[in-house]
Amino acid sequence: MRGYLLALTALSTVALSLPLAGCSSGEETAQTAKALAGPRLVLAASDTVNWQDVSAEIATVDQAQVLARIPGILTTLTVREGDMVAKGQVIGRIVDSQLGYQAGAFGAQVAAAQAQAAQAQGELSRVRFLYQNGVYAKARLEQAEAAAAAANAQIRAAQAQQSAVGAVAGQGAVTAPASGRVLRADVPAGSPVAPGMAIAVITAGPTIVRLEMPESLADKVHAGSRVTASSIGSGSGTGTVIKLYPSVTAGQVTVDVDIPGIDNRLIGRRVAAKVETGARKALLVPASYVTNRYGIDYVTLLAKDGSAAQVPVQTAASPEPGKVEILSGANAGDTLIGTAK
Repeated sequence: MRGYLLALTALSTVALSLPLAGCSSGEETAQTAKALAGPRLVLAASDTVNWQDVSAEIATVDQAQVLARIPGILTTLTVREGDMVAKGQVIGRIVDSQLGYQAGAFGAQVAAAQAQAAQAQGELSRVRFLYQNGVYAKARLEQAEAAAAAANAQIRAAQAQQSAVGAVAGQGAVTAPASGRVLRADVPAGSPVAPGMAIAVITAGPTIVRLEMPESLADKVHAGSRVTASSIGSGSGTGTVIKLYPSVTAGQVTVDVDIPGIDNRLIGRRVAAKVETGARKALLVPASYVTNRYGIDYVTLLAKDGSAAQVPVQTAASPEPGKVEILSGANAGDTLIGTAK
C-alpha cells in the first residue's frame, strides 16, 4: 500500500512539471523571437573627440593695479569692491605734508629772486643811462647786464622748483588705470602709503575662462581647441582657446578661453571645464541598444548560429548626444540587436 502511494505521488509530480516546463519554454521562445525582431547594428570604431577634465576659473584678460606714486597719507578712497570705474577716474587722494613745506620754501625763494632781479634791473637802467652819457665804460654796462640776466635766471630756477613740487603733489591723485570692476580696495583711508604700494586692483579687458592644465597636455591643446564649462552664466558654456601661455609654473600651463555670456560678477570663481585634447577611435552606439539591470549594462548580441544572447558590457558617457561608448564586453564587428518597437 505504501509503495502504491509513492508511485502515485511521483506520477503527479511529473504531470504538474510538464505544463510548467512547456510554459517556460514558450516564454523563452517568445522573448527570443522578440529580440531577433529588433533593429540590428554592426559595431564599428568611429572617430570621437577626446575630452580632459581641467581646473578653471572665471578671470579677465588682465588685472590693473592702482599704485601709490608718492609717499604720504591716503586721505580718501571713494570706491569699494564691486564698484565699476572708468579709465582716468579719480578714486582717492594721497597727501604728503612735507610737500606743502617745500612749496612754501620755494615760493619764498621765488620772491627773493624777484626782488634781486628788480634791483639788478634798476642798476642796469642807471648804468645804461650813464654809459650813454659817457660816464661809464662799456665794460661796466656789460657787467650790469650780466647781473640782471643772472637775477632773472634765479627767478626761473626758483619757479621751476616750485612747479616741480606742485607736480609731485598732483601725483597724489589716485586714478583708475583702466575701465572695469574693482576687485580689491583693502587699504582704508587714513593709512600711510609708500610709492609702489597697491591701493586697489581693477579688472582690465574682457571676461574669460582661464584654465590650469597639466603640462602633459601642452602639446595636445592649441588655439582653436574647444572647451566646455558649466555654471558660467547665461552663455552656452562652449568656447575656444584663444591663448596658450608659453610658460610652465609648478607643472601647470595656463590657457585663456573665450566663452560668450560669462557672468563676471564673481571674478576668480572656480568652474568645472573640459578641454578638447584630440581625437581617438571608439565604439559608439545609440543608448537604446543598451539596457541596465541591477546596475549592470547589457547588450543583445547576435550569435553566428542566429540566436540572441545578452552580455554585460562596460560603458561610458559619449560627447555625442544620445550615444554611449562601449569600453569592453563587445568588439568591432559584433552585431547588436536593439529593442523591437
